[in-house]
Amino acid sequence: MQIAYCIAIGEENTMRYAIYFTPHQDDPLTRAAARWLGRDPFDGEQTPPVAVAPFSAAEIAFHTAAARRYGFHATLKAPFRLAEGETERDLIAALDDFSRHSAPVCVPRAVVRRLDGFYALVPEEPFAALDAFAAGVVTEFERFRAPLSGEEVERRNPESLTPAQLKNLQKWGYPYVFEEFRFHMTLTGRVPQGEAVRMERAIDTFFGPLLAEPLEISSLALFVEPEPGAPFLVKSFHELGWKKERKTA
Repeated sequence: MQIAYCIAIGEENTMRYAIYFTPHQDDPLTRAAARWLGRDPFDGEQTPPVAVAPFSAAEIAFHTAAARRYGFHATLKAPFRLAEGETERDLIAALDDFSRHSAPVCVPRAVVRRLDGFYALVPEEPFAALDAFAAGVVTEFERFRAPLSGEEVERRNPESLTPAQLKNLQKWGYPYVFEEFRFHMTLTGRVPQGEAVRMERAIDTFFGPLLAEPLEISSLALFVEPEPGAPFLVKSFHELGWKKERKTA
């Protein structure tokens, strides 16, 4: 199956933006996740590694390294470069407007599950309202996304994707949207099967009663990657359904 991709030639702007869900910086779940991952994306502060039985601090730091660069989040609009003619100011203004006119979505219960080898916080049951909200974010902000470069396409390992995922990559710049979308807030990198039981125990010990609370999707955050490989940071934070001024990190 041959797929024709749009290739950006001579693209100089390597800064990328992403639209993620993350709770408010002061939310207990956000604070716990920042300690677990070792970094707060709101201010970029790194925190000392934590030891959570049966893992040492060094082991937790190792298992969370891949997730640390992105910060605690759920992907709604995957990282993208700005399209020609669009500006950061325009993007933030559009995110403000979209957030003011969007109602929060409350997930009755979120649980930790192993997905393709890594652990993440996910809805306990499929949740149509959340899927519809995520689809709305994908389509609403598509005009801000520059076409993928050839290198960006290759980083997605297109040969390993299903036909539906390849089509999404071509049209939307990300394989896992719409029917392929799975809401998840990543907590680890890939954990070997032999460590799975220990990791489940550590996560349950660390997050404890926070996992029993409903998860309210009541905000959107614009994250930015200043240069390739740099840690993602919160650029602006937007509460859903609230006519408040934008909060800039």
